[in-house]
Amino acid sequence: MSKTWIVFRHEYLRHVKRKGFILGLLSIPIFLVVSMGISIVAALSSEDMRPVGYVDLSGLFANAQPLPPQNTGWLDRDVEMRPFENEAAARRALEAGEIQAYYVIAADYLRTGNVRLVTSHTVEADIHRQFSKFLLTHLLKDEDPTVRDRVLEGPNLTLHTLTSNQKIGSRNFFSLLVALFCGVIFVIAISTSGGYLLRAVVEEKENRTIEVILTSISTDSLMVGKVLGNLCVGLTQLLFWLLMGGLAALFALRAFPDFQGMEINASFFGLVALTFLPGFVMIAALMTTVGATATESREAQQIAGLFTLPAIVPFWFMGAIIEHPNSPLAIGFSLFPFTAPMTLPLRAMVTNLPVWQIVLSVAVLWAAAAAAIWLASRAFRLGMLLYGKRLTLAQILRSR
Repeated sequence: MSKTWIVFRHEYLRHVKRKGFILGLLSIPIFLVVSMGISIVAALSSEDMRPVGYVDLSGLFANAQPLPPQNTGWLDRDVEMRPFENEAAARRALEAGEIQAYYVIAADYLRTGNVRLVTSHTVEADIHRQFSKFLLTHLLKDEDPTVRDRVLEGPNLTLHTLTSNQKIGSRNFFSLLVALFCGVIFVIAISTSGGYLLRAVVEEKENRTIEVILTSISTDSLMVGKVLGNLCVGLTQLLFWLLMGGLAALFALRAFPDFQGMEINASFFGLVALTFLPGFVMIAALMTTVGATATESREAQQIAGLFTLPAIVPFWFMGAIIEHPNSPLAIGFSLFPFTAPMTLPLRAMVTNLPVWQIVLSVAVLWAAAAAAIWLASRAFRLGMLLYGKRLTLAQILRSR
């Protein structure tokens, strides 16, 4: 056990101290910060804060008072609703640049609901939302506050189907984004950390360092130490990126009110851990197997890419999985080791997963991870005996 720990510690520290690892670790947070900064600056620079006028021909809003501050996010800005006695006065204000647009409320508004917008440029959708809320609030001013608030907020719709037990909520869109973000982070982690392990194995094999190492440690202990070391390298990336993503989500909750409807159950992250960990171990071990059997580094890297490709297959069928989360395709992807880490969390956001599917999927993943480590150990042992020769899967399985 102590030798396995030494290998584990060496592998972990060797990779996390590399400049390339540190730059890669910081690349995604820097990208997120720069992207969000550009979006915020662009949004604020293009935002028109001039008042919006309205001409009330119906007489329903003659004594309308300004609404209290409605902004729920840092980037939200309330626009003043300025009344005008007639359309001619409103037009003069618009031409003088005092207002950005004005609405004309029809005299028969209660019967027809007709409102006309006059502007010299495109008005942002948020202006329409604020004006609609202005109208509704004053129309319902004499109603019970509970009724008024419910009308203004609208229904919180959740879809449940008898056939698939689907549970897509009207505010669940951003929760799907979280599942997709976790999946992207998983693919990046296995690509980078698995690549570190692959290159390390090939380098040690090419310079014959591994032969010296195997004189003092068994191949099983060496494999376990290397895989666990690189697993922790990947977990370091995952945890750091998820932490940065969490901070970005907190900022989004404050800056963008639409994100405040995001609903994520704590069990979702437990499911992510249960599927991502064995999935990462399995792919890392398989990449190690490739490194042990290949004759040169370039060849090993080309073959290892084939193990990452199946992990992104659920992205190609994302629409079908979300629309039919309990279809044979979605269930099949959930039970296949390479696609399960991506598919299960995605399905969990739109449907109630049966317990048996979760248990079976996790069991298959851990069994595949154990088999991959066993295969990598055999490949390592045989690769040392047949140095310089390309090994086949049949040779590895027949070896003892």
